[in-house]
Amino acid sequence: MKVYTVQRQDKYDYDFSVELQNLGCYSDKEKAIARAKKEYERMQGEYEDELDSSGIRMALEELGPAYVKLGQLLCTRPDLVGNDIAEELTKLRDNTPVTPFEEIKEVIETELGQPLDEVYSEFEEEPLGSASIGQVYKATLKESGEKVAVKVQKPGSYEIVAADVRIMVNLAEKADKYITKTRTFNLPAIVREFERSIFKELDYMEEVMNIQKITKNFEGHDYVKYPKVYPKLCTNRIINMELVQGYNVTELYDNEIDGISGKQIANDIVESYFKQLMLDGFFHADPHPGNIFITDDNSICFIDFGMMGVLDEDFRQDLAELMIYFSDRNIDGLINQLIRMDILNEKTDINILKSDLNDLFAKYYGVELSRFNGIIEDLLFLMQKYDVRLPNEFVLMARGLSMVENTGLRLDPDIDVVALLKPFARKLMVQRYNPLKMASNAKNSFFAFEHVLRALPSLISKTFYKIEEGEVTVNIEVKHISEIANQLSLAIIIAALLIGSSLVMLIDVGPRFYEMPVLGFVGFTISLALGVFTVLRYFIDF
Repeated sequence: MKVYTVQRQDKYDYDFSVELQNLGCYSDKEKAIARAKKEYERMQGEYEDELDSSGIRMALEELGPAYVKLGQLLCTRPDLVGNDIAEELTKLRDNTPVTPFEEIKEVIETELGQPLDEVYSEFEEEPLGSASIGQVYKATLKESGEKVAVKVQKPGSYEIVAADVRIMVNLAEKADKYITKTRTFNLPAIVREFERSIFKELDYMEEVMNIQKITKNFEGHDYVKYPKVYPKLCTNRIINMELVQGYNVTELYDNEIDGISGKQIANDIVESYFKQLMLDGFFHADPHPGNIFITDDNSICFIDFGMMGVLDEDFRQDLAELMIYFSDRNIDGLINQLIRMDILNEKTDINILKSDLNDLFAKYYGVELSRFNGIIEDLLFLMQKYDVRLPNEFVLMARGLSMVENTGLRLDPDIDVVALLKPFARKLMVQRYNPLKMASNAKNSFFAFEHVLRALPSLISKTFYKIEEGEVTVNIEVKHISEIANQLSLAIIIAALLIGSSLVMLIDVGPRFYEMPVLGFVGFTISLALGVFTVLRYFIDF
């Protein structure tokens, strides 16, 4: 095992110590590391200068497939690496030679367990596309005569990536330990997220399941199609899927195609993406124009499902509220919602942030907010300024939305993206405050409350024991205890009414009013009236 060590003491008074381990299959990587070391030595005395973003991109390309994938991940995180570097990393290319067909053929036959000519009546040896991890071929199934796209993982990809990731983990841990400037980036966490995503991408059955899931989500929506997959001809290293026939969306940018309306296609692309984000919570994380096709029957079709984002229901409902505040330019509501979502914390200077947000919206003042183009990037930069670590799904969503919007604008410069978003956001808000949904949530809260009550005697006993033993000192000053007791009693009554009404809703018995049990509706109404009375009384007393 070879160990490369670079040590330096600079004026910032910290050590830079990194160990790079040659894991046995990295003769080419040794050359790249040597070049990186030479460049590092050349930069002595220039440490305070910003590292050239194009240099970062070229270094990642030199180091190999896993590093290219890492760069492609980082280009989605301008909040971490800055807008300039993120923009440069979008130019990353899978700079690997095409694997010879004989090697690919061996992988296919091994995975399928039968000779190539027994599965396919035709198989074009020249790939439709080649990336760092896999290659795609055009073929015809022997049994059905259907045209398929065959995605095949290159031999040794898993082993190479696994070794690369081990090096990245080592580097991230060392950098986080010895380089103070990198600690704000939390490099170990970034590498862990990358490790999780790239190994999912290496498992082609993950992509198969992604296609099946998103296809199911769009059942009944004829304006969107997804490629059919053939599960019996899919493994961890090979996918057989329908060959999409039609036009790449970029062909509509500067040309008119008979029977295809650019405005309608733009509307369908944006609406389908909002459905993925807001209603399904399962969305394409890389919807660049190259991954969007227009079929012969005028439907849109997304391809390449190796990278997907997931948003849970609570996050989507919070996101819907955030979007409404955003589109209405409600800065106070926007900030409060970011706090509720734990994106902002007590370390953030809210007053200064509010001033910066006012400046940001003033930039767009007088301009009808019909699109997110520009303002999302400005917001991400603002979060970077305040050292706010955004959830990865949030950034993936913002990046995907930006891509889809740009595609829509190229097809229809007059498209109103914000207007298309609002119905989806409002639908989510209605769902949040649906009485039946609230009843279901109340049921869950009831069970949690019951567990707390069950544990309360033991907790009280332990607390009094610690007080008796002198382990706990309690100082209490109580004023207006009778008023507090009355308010507490009323609060308990309101809570009991809410829980009881929720249970009635779930039992679903008795007469109904607007598809809701009358008893449950009456209980909710009384509890609402008592709640309003309590709040008004509090403010009057206050």
